[in-house]
Amino acid sequence: MNHDAFIVKPGSKISLQKQYDPAYKADYQQKSDADGKLEADIQRLAYYQDILYAQNTYALLIIFQAMDAAGKDSTIKHVMTGVNPQGCQVFSFKSPSAEELDHDYLWRSMRALPERGRIGIFNRSYYEEVLVVRVHPKILQNQQLPHFPKGKEIWEQRFEEINNFEKYLVNNGIIILKFFLNVSKAEQKKRFLARIESPEKHWKFSANDVRERTFWDDYMNAYEEAFQHTSTEWAPWYIIPADRKWFTHLAVADIICTKLKELNLKYPSVSEEHQQQLLQAKQMLESED
Repeated sequence: MNHDAFIVKPGSKISLQKQYDPAYKADYQQKSDADGKLEADIQRLAYYQDILYAQNTYALLIIFQAMDAAGKDSTIKHVMTGVNPQGCQVFSFKSPSAEELDHDYLWRSMRALPERGRIGIFNRSYYEEVLVVRVHPKILQNQQLPHFPKGKEIWEQRFEEINNFEKYLVNNGIIILKFFLNVSKAEQKKRFLARIESPEKHWKFSANDVRERTFWDDYMNAYEEAFQHTSTEWAPWYIIPADRKWFTHLAVADIICTKLKELNLKYPSVSEEHQQQLLQAKQMLESED
């Protein structure tokens, strides 16, 4: 799959509405056309994760950002279904606690970073600090900041801090993949109504979801500016079509597998002494009655 159509080029201004089709599905006509490839990629991902864990050199941090009902949970569930739970961690970042507010805004994310050899998944992330906080700037009043930069200065400051943070992580072997699941406003409405009409989905719905929908244009503007300033060579943003969940799963799985393949992962080699120990152990086992 060609990923160029999904990547936000560093420094470029984009329009989510004009440049990215939430219903895009590449050359696939329907879900059944993609099922075989997705299954193969799930198996590839399990294979690469096993080597990643054994090599214990790199870690992979996967960040999902999206509007409500875009399919973050579904994508994590389907794409990571074959991954060994011992080598994968998922964190969902909601409103910060009192303890978290007593620290800088990156603190809770730093605590959740994956160890070497593991895959870490952030369901929402520190990017909320330049998205929901930007749409609702009153949130800043609870962050106990020593001062408030004027106008756009605080967002420019945070863009720079995030870029520096991600550069530091990549320099230290934590590879970052950032996905924005691009759902249309019409599809979000459809999924909200489905949640309301299905009793088993009521737990997933909050009245606040509809209230936040009224800020749709504000969120789109915040996302576009965040992508412009934080899609970098070391950690670019991928805009993934999200109106068809099956294509979302397919695209995300393909990108993750491609990135892991590029790392040229290898199982650790053992010393000659270790080889001899293995032979001795084999002989002892075979000589047992």
